[in-house]
Amino acid sequence: MFTVSQTSRAWFIDRARQAREERLVQKERERAAVEIQAHVRSFLCRSRLQREIRREIDEFFKADDAEASKRSALCIFKIARKLLFLFRIKEDNERFEKLCRCILSSMEAENEPKVWYVSLALSKDLTLLWIKQIKHVLWYCCEFLEQLKPEILQDSRLITLYLTMLVTFTDTSTWKILRGKGETLRPAMNHICANIMGHLNQHGFYSVLQILLTRGLARPRPCLSKGTLTATFSLALRPVIAAQFSDNLIRPFLIHIMSVPALVTHLSTVTPERLTVLESHDMLRKFITFLRNEDRCRDVCESLEGCHTLCLMGNLLHLGSLSPKVLEEETDGFVSLLTQMLCYCQKYVSQKKSNLTHWHPVLVLEANGHLFCPLPQLQFLWGVPLIRIFFSDILSKKLVENQEPAHVQPASPQNVLPVKNLLKRAFQKSASVRNILRPVGGKRVDSVEVQKVCNICVLYQTSLTTLTQIRLQILTGLTYLDDLLPKLWAFICELGPHGGLKLFLECLNNDTEESKQLLAMLMLFCDCSRHLITILDDIEVYEEQISFKLEELVTISSFLNSFVFKMIWDGIVENAKGETLELFQSVHGWLMVLYERDCRRRFAPEDHWLRKDLKPSVLFQELDKDRKRAQLILQYIPHVIPHKNRVLLFRNMVTKEKEKLGLVETSSASPHVTHITIRRSRMLEDGYEQLRQLSQHAMKGVIRVKFVNDLGVDEAGIDQDGVFKEFLEEIIKRVFDPALNLFKTTSGDERLYPSPTSYIHENYLQLFEFVGKMLGKAVYEGIVVDVPFASFFLSQLLGHHHSIFYSSVDELPSLDSEFYKNLTSIKRYDGDIADLGLTLSYDEDVMGQLVCHELIPGGKTIPVTNENKISYIHLMAHFRMHTQIKNQTAALISGFRSIIKPEWTRMFSTPELQRLISGDNPLVCTVFRKHTVYYGGFHGSHRVIIWLWDILASDFTPDERAMFLKFVTSCSRPPLLGFAYLKPPFSIRCVEVSDDQDTGDTLGSVLRGFFTIRKREPGGRLPTSSTCFNLLKLPNYSKKSVLREKLRYAISMNTGFELS
Repeated sequence: MFTVSQTSRAWFIDRARQAREERLVQKERERAAVEIQAHVRSFLCRSRLQREIRREIDEFFKADDAEASKRSALCIFKIARKLLFLFRIKEDNERFEKLCRCILSSMEAENEPKVWYVSLALSKDLTLLWIKQIKHVLWYCCEFLEQLKPEILQDSRLITLYLTMLVTFTDTSTWKILRGKGETLRPAMNHICANIMGHLNQHGFYSVLQILLTRGLARPRPCLSKGTLTATFSLALRPVIAAQFSDNLIRPFLIHIMSVPALVTHLSTVTPERLTVLESHDMLRKFITFLRNEDRCRDVCESLEGCHTLCLMGNLLHLGSLSPKVLEEETDGFVSLLTQMLCYCQKYVSQKKSNLTHWHPVLVLEANGHLFCPLPQLQFLWGVPLIRIFFSDILSKKLVENQEPAHVQPASPQNVLPVKNLLKRAFQKSASVRNILRPVGGKRVDSVEVQKVCNICVLYQTSLTTLTQIRLQILTGLTYLDDLLPKLWAFICELGPHGGLKLFLECLNNDTEESKQLLAMLMLFCDCSRHLITILDDIEVYEEQISFKLEELVTISSFLNSFVFKMIWDGIVENAKGETLELFQSVHGWLMVLYERDCRRRFAPEDHWLRKDLKPSVLFQELDKDRKRAQLILQYIPHVIPHKNRVLLFRNMVTKEKEKLGLVETSSASPHVTHITIRRSRMLEDGYEQLRQLSQHAMKGVIRVKFVNDLGVDEAGIDQDGVFKEFLEEIIKRVFDPALNLFKTTSGDERLYPSPTSYIHENYLQLFEFVGKMLGKAVYEGIVVDVPFASFFLSQLLGHHHSIFYSSVDELPSLDSEFYKNLTSIKRYDGDIADLGLTLSYDEDVMGQLVCHELIPGGKTIPVTNENKISYIHLMAHFRMHTQIKNQTAALISGFRSIIKPEWTRMFSTPELQRLISGDNPLVCTVFRKHTVYYGGFHGSHRVIIWLWDILASDFTPDERAMFLKFVTSCSRPPLLGFAYLKPPFSIRCVEVSDDQDTGDTLGSVLRGFFTIRKREPGGRLPTSSTCFNLLKLPNYSKKSVLREKLRYAISMNTGFELS
């Protein structure tokens, strides 16, 4: 425990410490109070002084104009000094405006040196102070310009004032003090102006001008007057000229001024004199010289956002279009800087792409609350003038000509357009036709000429990959000149020692810059050519032969076919990515456009697309081993395999799937069988009701049919596939009957497609899905059916219409050749199309009522003009072939693909798919006879057999031959690959008794049949058949006439097994 004395001492010390702290706090409070009082007194004093100074300034500016014009420069200097001493932008904006007007007014006085504000620069005592003051005044002018909005009238007046201040004091040309004897002072004064401009530049002068120009120009309606725009651009150019075009000033000029959206466009329309100044100083050449350096160009681009880089590029392109001579001399540098800018934009796009917006990161710029696109200026890049300049070396060469007209393959009747002026043009073109361009080689790839062309191709290829949203527009511009692409192809043919394929295949294996440039040239050629052939119609390709001769298309397609095949077979495509993958897609796309055009209307010779060095057996072995290259061949270029082998491969794929699904009879298991009973009088209704509910697995499986005749009695015979084949053919025949109005026939060749008015049927979409399943089942089972589809509908069944290169107009003749002629005549109409009174709509007579279909929303009020007539043609074609029947087509395709996998049918072209569905040709008796087997004593030289084949060949009509084929095989069409592939093979057996008494062949029956010995005359008996076994049971008739009569009767009865 503590003692009393110790406790008292601690208390005393603590009390002393507290008293000391309180005195310190009090002293701090007193000091703070004094300081606050000092600040307050200082503030009040300053405020009082500021009020007095502002009052003095206000009184100075209240003087009338007459007195104000006679004020001395010194007075203005002093009042300005006071204003600048206390200047605040928000409080003193009106006083600053009056000061500027006063200074400008003094500069306009005549013959009064003491009044001129600039005269103070000559005063020994005031020079430095005056320079300092004018620097401050002019920078405040810049700060006001940064805030003012040119679209507001009052602000626009102030902008004019402050720009006038800047124009006046950054150049000595308007200074009256330098006239006459004062001319000797001009160098010194110019030095002062340079000093002033240097000060402004250091503080961000170009940024201010950029803001002003952007606010005034980057809007739907520019709001800068001619004077304002002239003054602003003149101010921007002055530092550059004063510095004798130093790189240090060209850089900010490019970054801040030349990147203003559409600046050159506005200058050319509002104040073209400024462009003359640019031209007089050869500014474009200086820009090219500065930017062609890779480091400097990258620096400029990185200082700008991606969209502003495109704006700079647009202004340079516009400037280049106005100075073609400079571009001709500086093509290499200009192409180089444009390529670098686009490459930067490409990187910028990859960094900025977002799923949150559909605006392109560089094609759309937001300024002043408006979206701005630099597209109008960028279009100069693919405009004709620049293309002529860039490709001048290629375009200047003449293609060797001869006097023999090129061979044009005759058009099919549906494609012949008897248009007089077209025939005239085609005749004129054929008068002097060039030699067909083929790879010849001989030009060194490292030559200056080749490098120049490669660089240009790299530029345009980069623009295509960067500006993806306007890719089609760029391609259209590049294909505008008819002779560019053939001359580029001629140039490609000359490359390397031998030309053509070998050079580009070598480039694929070389990762050099030179190889990349050559491949870029090939890509550009392929992209442009593909686009051109896609937009040309058949007349332009086959009759007029625009750009390419048909023989050249044959040569090009051969090159492309080999190139794509080598890329796949050599394993290049398997691991391709980046530029290699883009190259493959480009070359393959051009190849497939040519192939599909050839499938629609042939221009290439027979077997042109096949690869003779690819053995189908080798390919099939690789497919069995799951080799990637074999799968890629099948995916990308199945046409290099003969059609017959692809059909065998298709059947093999179906068989494998059946085995996988357990649909094939094996020693250990039997597949599930679906039994259905069908009344012949209600075949479609019964088939629809019993089959539409089946699962996908059941539909692919075994289905057995039991027919009930018109009397309600089960028909004789057991279904071992033959009855089902008959049912399938009959039901397909009925659903595709145009009288049912599910399907309609085209005009001319009467081919089938979904009827636009099929919606009148109840559950019509379910019906179409059922039809698709039945059609798919027929193809799945290898049953050919006589259903001739329209070509455009088969294209949709294959999914071609989803391709970006699909053209509805090209397919239109397969729907309505007359309608196609009318549409293409609109395309070639020379007058004003508006005179025809067309609108973007289609009037159709639907069951007695006129219905107007709008091709686009509000289309019936939009007239067709020369500007939109091409869109009208494509919209009309798309409406007729897609929009009208899209629901029906989608339902049918859904049903078809539930049975047949899409990847299976992609192996076939449109005509080949028709062959897969309907077989090859009508019955040819000689071929049928060659693959026939005989039983029961019959043989090939038996007189009954000779009579039979003679009757089929000479006496029966094609329709009767089809009925005979259906009678014996249950299908009216020959097998897909011919009778050699009919299983079991067709056989004819000599029979002596009726089917119910027939116990098969015996030695006696065979001998009697062989030697034509009859038990009794079979004249009262009819031929019968077992379609499950493709067997004809033929009595041993004694007369040819009896055989003909009985056979004709039997095949025409259509009573199934009732004849037996």
